[in-house]
Amino acid sequence: MSMQDPVADMLTRIRNAQSRNKPSVQMPASKLRKSIADLLVAEGYLTSAEVSDAENGKKLLTIELKYYQGKGVIEQLKRYSRPGLRQYRGKDELPSVKKGLGVAIISTSKGIMSDRAAREAGIGGEVIALVA
Repeated sequence: MSMQDPVADMLTRIRNAQSRNKPSVQMPASKLRKSIADLLVAEGYLTSAEVSDAENGKKLLTIELKYYQGKGVIEQLKRYSRPGLRQYRGKDELPSVKKGLGVAIISTSKGIMSDRAAREAGIGGEVIALVA
């Protein structure tokens, strides 16, 4: 059976692992998943994200989760755009998560970036997820 929405699967795996206080989570790797994970590391929501080879020749993405005082750093991790209903926003319409305390992950023509970086670059794109 094929996976319909790999980004939603990634976000769900992170949410589930964090709710069970797991130190890390593994999933099949892709360029999109790796770039989303790298953005979350740069924004301070994850400790690290690394791609490694599995025994069957496929690549695995290992994400080290971040905790503060026993609670997960990520309070909210929500898929915004989905395969059945893509959500595109212009540079002036990009969402603000918790009045700037959170991050919206945007897929632009320049790659995956945060809403702040997209506003600075003056470009819009598909709003993939909201993180707070």
